[in-house]
Amino acid sequence: MQESRLFKIVYHLLGRGQATAPELAEKFEVSVRTIYRDIDALSGAGIPIYAETGRNGGIRLMKGFVLDKAVLSEEERQEILTALQSINLTQSSGSQTLQKLSAIFDVSSESWLEVDFSRWGNEGTDNEKFELLKSAVIHQKCVKIAYASSYEIVRERIIWPLKLAYKARAWYVKAFCTEKQDWRIFKLNRILDLEILNDDFTEKGEMASNELAGDAKRNVPIPWRKFPRTTEKAEREYHQITLRFPKEMAYRVYDEFDKTQVERQESGAFIVSVNMPEDAWLVGFLLSFGTQVDILSPVSLRETVANHARLIYEKNKA
Repeated sequence: MQESRLFKIVYHLLGRGQATAPELAEKFEVSVRTIYRDIDALSGAGIPIYAETGRNGGIRLMKGFVLDKAVLSEEERQEILTALQSINLTQSSGSQTLQKLSAIFDVSSESWLEVDFSRWGNEGTDNEKFELLKSAVIHQKCVKIAYASSYEIVRERIIWPLKLAYKARAWYVKAFCTEKQDWRIFKLNRILDLEILNDDFTEKGEMASNELAGDAKRNVPIPWRKFPRTTEKAEREYHQITLRFPKEMAYRVYDEFDKTQVERQESGAFIVSVNMPEDAWLVGFLLSFGTQVDILSPVSLRETVANHARLIYEKNKA
């Protein structure tokens, strides 16, 4: 039990930077006296751990300390390499880190998993965009982007990118928009051009990062309410949309919708109920199903899609 607690103390300090003895005692449900005995045991085992007194004092690990490979099991070392390999998109700096850790861990970097988030036929552009934004997030640099919204408008924005997020088969950047003076989510595929500026946003970025980190430590879900779905008309309403698909469309239904939104009928057809905003993207999305979707509600959406279908027919008829 003590050995497990000693490792947990080290992990905690590696993640937090420092902690007081009472904080550690409360976290691990032991006395403060026991914590000080644990600190002595760690120090005696060669871990560079020390305590500072005073107002800003606490228990710390020496700066630059990393765990020896023996602390991690073979399975844990392989999981670290697999995770790193899964985000090694550009075959540049990430591959060098992968090789170094492979050598330290004495584990092959070859993995059963290969992940590539770039679109077919567009690997170079997508990966370059990802790398630039990753650099801007890490170094907290302002970025000027040309962004195509769902409302067919391309506008320039200056953003403070906080983090990259992967959701629903697409990459997004969560950022502060200086024009809107609020947090927004931008889809990477819709960023047509970008330029990293010399200006940084360190103070504002740290405040937001600390807020999100605090939520994570309290097991509070990421506050998506701070990041409206699009940059334009963020206040737009979501409506319940009900769709019917024939059984032949099972592959598309489960590709696009969560099973909790899908009801299978006795005939084999699917009824899908989902809350979505009615915009140009939704119209194009529904048209992609061709004749294999019935829009049951709302009626206004059915009429809008039908009008677009008629316009497509008129434009392309012989």
